[in-house]
Amino acid sequence: MKIFCVGRNYTAHAQELDNPVPDEPLIFTKPSTALLTHNQDFRFPDFSEEIHYEGEVVIRISKTGKDISPMEAQYYFDQIAFGIDFTARDIQRKLKEKGHPWEIAKGFDGSAAISSFLSINNVLEDNIYFETLRNGLAVQTGNTRDMIFSYTDIIVYLSKYFTLEVGDIIFTGTPEGVGPVRPGDLLEGVIDGRKVLSCKII
Repeated sequence: MKIFCVGRNYTAHAQELDNPVPDEPLIFTKPSTALLTHNQDFRFPDFSEEIHYEGEVVIRISKTGKDISPMEAQYYFDQIAFGIDFTARDIQRKLKEKGHPWEIAKGFDGSAAISSFLSINNVLEDNIYFETLRNGLAVQTGNTRDMIFSYTDIIVYLSKYFTLEVGDIIFTGTPEGVGPVRPGDLLEGVIDGRKVLSCKII
C-alpha cells in the first residue's frame, strides 16, 4: 500500500502559509508506519515543538491502473475517509529554507491519522463538506468542490508516474485553518455532518 498526499490543493490554505498556488498537483508520500487507525492516540514527538493538524478527505484506490485517462479516472476510487496530515511545521520550515525534501516533517511515525472508509457514489466527489474539530470547536471547514485539482485530476496525474494499486490511499489536500496541537487536545473529523474520526493528542 502506498500513501500519497497532495499539498496546497486549496487556494486559501496555500495563501495562509504564504505559498504559491501550484499549477499542477504537488505530491509527497508517507510510509505505512505513518498510519494511525481505529481512533488511536497521536503521541506528540520529542523532535518537534510545533505539530500542526491538517484535516482532509482521503480516497481509496479500488483497482490497479497506470496512465489512467480522465474519462476512466472516476472508476478508480470507491471509498472516502477523513484524514489528518500531521506536520512538524518547525522542521518543515527549516527543510524548505535549505531546499530539502519534506519527508521528515511529513512522514514520521503516526503522522497520518485516518478514519474508517465510507462507500461513496462518485458523482458526489465535488460536493463533500468536511470539518476538523479541535476540543469540540470547528477550526477547519471545507468542501471538495473548492479543490484546485479534483480526485480525477489527481488520479490521472499520479498514474503518469506510479502504478496505482488496490488499497493505495490519497490524502487530497487541506483547506485553510490549519494550526498547532498540544498534548491533551482532542481532534475530530466530520464528513457531511457525521463524526468519523477521533484522535487524542498525548
